Amino acid sequence: MSGQMNAAFHMADVRDKRITRRRAVAVGELHAGPVAYPLIVERRLPKGDALVMAEIAGLQGAKMASALMPLCHPLPLELVHVYCAPVPERQAIRVWCECASEARTGVEMEALAGVNAALLTLYDLSKPVEPALRIEGIRLLFKEGGKKGLWLHPDGMGEAERERFKPRPPHGLHGAACAVLTLSDRASQGIYADESGPKLAAGLRALGGEVVVSDVLPDGIEPLAGRLRALAADGVRLCLCSGGTGLGPRDLAPEALQSLGARRVDGLAQMLRALSAQHTPMAWLSRAEVVQLDGMLVFALPGSPRAAAQCLDILAPVLGHALAMVDGGGHGGAA
Repeated sequence: MSGQMNAAFHMADVRDKRITRRRAVAVGELHAGPVAYPLIVERRLPKGDALVMAEIAGLQGAKMASALMPLCHPLPLELVHVYCAPVPERQAIRVWCECASEARTGVEMEALAGVNAALLTLYDLSKPVEPALRIEGIRLLFKEGGKKGLWLHPDGMGEAERERFKPRPPHGLHGAACAVLTLSDRASQGIYADESGPKLAAGLRALGGEVVVSDVLPDGIEPLAGRLRALAADGVRLCLCSGGTGLGPRDLAPEALQSLGARRVDGLAQMLRALSAQHTPMAWLSRAEVVQLDGMLVFALPGSPRAAAQCLDILAPVLGHALAMVDGGGHGGAA
């Protein structure tokens, strides 16, 4: 019996996930009613100041999430903020919990645990004067980080909440003309179907780019170099090349980019290797390269469909800002 139960439950294996900045905000309300509400707001409850105690309890609840929920990963929280605000029209106290960390998994459960602990503490301190209390509307407001970036709850948030928490969507591509080139002798000969190109094209469209070219080229320097010159002349802003970045004799994508005499963008290439290494140590064998050719950024990415998609996930938060810088925009980090 115990063996069956062990097989039914398991913590998610996040070892191959990449460490990213994570943030989540949860919200909920205690409906206090006409008796308890003024005493909470005026801080005159018999047990003491419920608002201060709720904020302390929320901090503790967020930190205790993994102890309370058996399959929740313990995380090193770098930020926990708990806020309580009166809502006179509903005779309610609205509570928010904001959590942040750099981790392989999100902090949604920590934010929700913080809100629940704060609301239960408000309930506990208020029940001596008003037993007909109600806890309602507990939900995640939004979360940031990880593969999917920003997620907003479909119920939305108020303007004051947006102003306070400033959820940060990635700086999108805003219709920028994009190209995807797959480099493979065998795929160009029709021996097998290209899988990397369609994945990259779909990812660029999801970021708001317009994919105007999607093609398969044979390996080698000149087929790629010539096509890149033509794409830059046609006003393409972003080109993702998949394949040709390994150590094989026909892996010549980096040499093709270097032959253009373009500006190297070494920081982005280093970022790709360093963050890809969180998925697999084989990333250090990649010769990924990034250059700026006139107004176009060119990325030489791995040929594996999975690795290419992971690289696009890594680049997604900075691509739009990088193109803005190419156009002479500022160097600040705001989206």
